[in-house]
Amino acid sequence: MNFFPLDNPVAIFSLLLLIILATPYIFKKIKIPSIIGLIIAGSLIGPYGLKLMLRDASIELYGTVGLLYLMFIAGLEIDIPDFKKNSNKSIIFGLYTFSIPLIFGYLSSRYILKLPPLTTILVASIYSSHTLLTYPIIARFGVTKNRAVNIALGGTIIANTIALMILVGIVGMSEGDITIQFWIDLVIKFAAFGFLVLFALPILARKFLINEKDNIAQYLFVLGVVFLAGFLAEVLGIEAILGAFLAGLALNHLVPATSALKNRIEFIGNVLFIPIFLIGIGMLVNFRVFFTDLKTIYAGVIMTAVAISSKYIAAFLAQKSFKYNINEQLIIFGLTSSSAAATLAVIFIGYERLQIIDDYMLNAAILMILITCTTASFATEKGASKIAVAEETIESAKEDEQQTERILIPISHPETFEELINLGLILKNKKNKDNLFAVNIINSQTNSPEHEKKSKELLDKATKLVSATDQSLNVILRYDINISHGIYNTVREKKISDIIIGIHQKTSLTDSFLGKLTDGLLADSVANIYIYHAVQPFNTMKNMVVVIPEKAEEELGFHDFVKKIWNMADNTGIKFVIYASEKVIDIFKIYVEAQFIEIELINFIDWSDFLIVSSKLDLNSGLMVFMSRIGAVSRNKSMDKITKYLNKYFNKNNYIIYYPVQKVS
Repeated sequence: MNFFPLDNPVAIFSLLLLIILATPYIFKKIKIPSIIGLIIAGSLIGPYGLKLMLRDASIELYGTVGLLYLMFIAGLEIDIPDFKKNSNKSIIFGLYTFSIPLIFGYLSSRYILKLPPLTTILVASIYSSHTLLTYPIIARFGVTKNRAVNIALGGTIIANTIALMILVGIVGMSEGDITIQFWIDLVIKFAAFGFLVLFALPILARKFLINEKDNIAQYLFVLGVVFLAGFLAEVLGIEAILGAFLAGLALNHLVPATSALKNRIEFIGNVLFIPIFLIGIGMLVNFRVFFTDLKTIYAGVIMTAVAISSKYIAAFLAQKSFKYNINEQLIIFGLTSSSAAATLAVIFIGYERLQIIDDYMLNAAILMILITCTTASFATEKGASKIAVAEETIESAKEDEQQTERILIPISHPETFEELINLGLILKNKKNKDNLFAVNIINSQTNSPEHEKKSKELLDKATKLVSATDQSLNVILRYDINISHGIYNTVREKKISDIIIGIHQKTSLTDSFLGKLTDGLLADSVANIYIYHAVQPFNTMKNMVVVIPEKAEEELGFHDFVKKIWNMADNTGIKFVIYASEKVIDIFKIYVEAQFIEIELINFIDWSDFLIVSSKLDLNSGLMVFMSRIGAVSRNKSMDKITKYLNKYFNKNNYIIYYPVQKVS
């Protein structure tokens, strides 16, 4: 009985899972990136290797899903503030990495390979495009926020878009005359699609995420959006990969870096879809041709040399133009030198549909894909590893500072605990995975078995919520005479630096509530306190308005406050609008320059005109107020009215009241 090629779905899927599991382990031993290992494994088991499997419809389906997933995650990971700040650099690099390979490709195809004119243009265009195949390596080393990565991703948008437009033009030329109206229609389609995805989609997504709390439903919605964007792109004559990438940009700040949703997206993609896509690419490789057809080898060597050298020159020019270091040049080269998805799409259209690509050119292109993917993987791994070491050295200088961050969240109500936990994840430094604490206080005098059971269930839910984000939560079930006393003792015992206290969205902030805090936690003054009123999920807000009083920079907890704002901006990507004095603004300018967060700075000192800040708020905005305890250096009389303002004018908004620490415990 002949068992191969496998046709049983269970057997096929089992083999794929075995390869995905074993390949990284095996190739790590011989210091070859696992991406290359998956491609080689695909070639070995495929129709041109041992014929264990065919590249059938199921492999193509998973491969397409993996490719779109790869492009979507790349768009999702872009640091939008940095991207905006360096948009000019992205455009310049995009023109480098498009035009240089196009020129090299045209000259080599026309005068060395001696291809016909239309084929020459088509082959030249494949050098200009590239696939972000090595992006998982960047993610593995944790350097996705590096400026070189953002430049490479921005350049990808430009280079691939122009290359795909050339493909559309070639298809038009092969099927008939191209008129000016053809190009006008094409530009209109691109503009309409860009508007639909980048402006209309976030509005729809924000409404869905506000109203739908179920994590599974949120994931399915995001998944549906990605493939709908890809499908609409193809309907309009645009490649699906561009649609998926733009969908990632559109949902960028709606999917926080520390959220369970982001963790699910990355986990499923990296574990299943993207590896099968890489295996599928390997199954296209026919090694036999390389030993039997000298014409194919000759064309493959020329194409590979042109592809690698032209992309390297583009990366070299970017490094010199932007004064980047050699490791950042390697990352740019590694990300933009792998030819895979877009190359295959163009080559197959030319081969099957237009019939202007011969068999030997098809196989030569596949040889080029294999070698460029290998080269790109080594370059990316080398550059990313060195940058990661450098960043780790910088972070180690801040290690003591990070260790002092310990955030406590008292939870008691099932309706509010989830948003409090999410705020804790957004506030914290994401490199610290075990500095989040949740406490439930049980009154030792009125305790009952039922109450104790509900408290434990609530803490279990909180633990599961945090675990879904690949972080950890330290839970505490405490018996004490009252809640304030229990929190106070927990702060002392666990050396807590920050406390997050929740207000139910249907509850007004009352003076009596603040009075109880003043008598207890605020009077103690040994921790920063955040009082949080949540109306909608934090990540669905467009911006956060922050109001800071004069002399706030003299408060002991001021620099903790600034760091937390940076954490929130870094973890969510939302814009912050800071109303503060000139001295405070100067401090924030330093952070903006160093950390590339999106902040608007407005000079503001007259708290008697506090309501002027409402000009920057709508229902999808949040408000954060730096308050001062009685007797503190930044205290002013207008702060007595803040409670009334919040209840009357801002009760339908998310808001946070911050009380800085006054003394060291």
